[in-house]
Amino acid sequence: MKKFEILLSTYNGERYISEQLNSLMNQTHRNFNIIIRDDGSTDQTSAIVSQWASNYPDWIRFVPGENIGVIKSFLWLLQHSSSDSDYFCFCDQDDVWMPHKLTSAATHLESLGTSNPAMVFTSTQMTTSDLTPIKVWPSAISKVPSFYNALIQNIAVGATIAFNREARSLLCSKQPSAENVLMHDWWVYLCVSAFGKVRFEPEPSILYRQHANNVVGGEGSTWDKIKKKWQSYRKHKGRRLLHKQALEFYTLYGDQVDSDKREQLTLFLAPRPKTRDRMTYLYRSKLYRQSTVEQVLFKFLILIHYV
Repeated sequence: MKKFEILLSTYNGERYISEQLNSLMNQTHRNFNIIIRDDGSTDQTSAIVSQWASNYPDWIRFVPGENIGVIKSFLWLLQHSSSDSDYFCFCDQDDVWMPHKLTSAATHLESLGTSNPAMVFTSTQMTTSDLTPIKVWPSAISKVPSFYNALIQNIAVGATIAFNREARSLLCSKQPSAENVLMHDWWVYLCVSAFGKVRFEPEPSILYRQHANNVVGGEGSTWDKIKKKWQSYRKHKGRRLLHKQALEFYTLYGDQVDSDKREQLTLFLAPRPKTRDRMTYLYRSKLYRQSTVEQVLFKFLILIHYV
């Protein structure tokens, strides 16, 4: 039976952490261990997790730490995971895993093979804070996951991701600057899609709590989606976050990707000061977002030199 390593970062999660750990211990796939790094919690999270580690010393390794932020914390967990494990999963403190999550992930990863980096991610069963179901999100994706999507959009919810040993080796072979990484799950999607296989499975694998800190996927109409995306672009205008992450990837892996991906990466990073430069770029670009609305908005923002 393939061995999983579950990478869990906690921060002030005393309210839900025991329920999450219960769901991990109730997985139908039994060959796994859990490494938990606490990111400087000021509530009872560390005490709760420490007790769990004492009760399950063969399953749980607990590492208290200082507050470095969610991206650095998960990157630390990745670097300190065991190269002997077969598969790896990210885990958030306030979700609940469905019992079949590891079993299903093992099946899909095995079908993707071990010769290349591979990852699988799923939809989520969105719930209220008391786990009352809301809806499945995303219910589907319109286009295949790929590097040409990952450069400008993340569609992989981190807590649903599972990846193989080859993906871990790829990710650990380079040390990205966390300041240039938009999110740890996005970085994994970007890197694995550049060199391996990525699969989306529409069956949910987690109960994804919605509360004030993580409400997603709730847009209703097309106009709602446009407004939300526009607000996001306005909020981050000038910070060039997509450019920074793409440049970080280019710096670390640009000489290793195939010629077509390198060309698209170089095109995306190139300055486009004039309108004709931006028109030429849109004609040559293979990058895409998942929905037609988002794709049209992204092209519009390129044309007006917002991105």
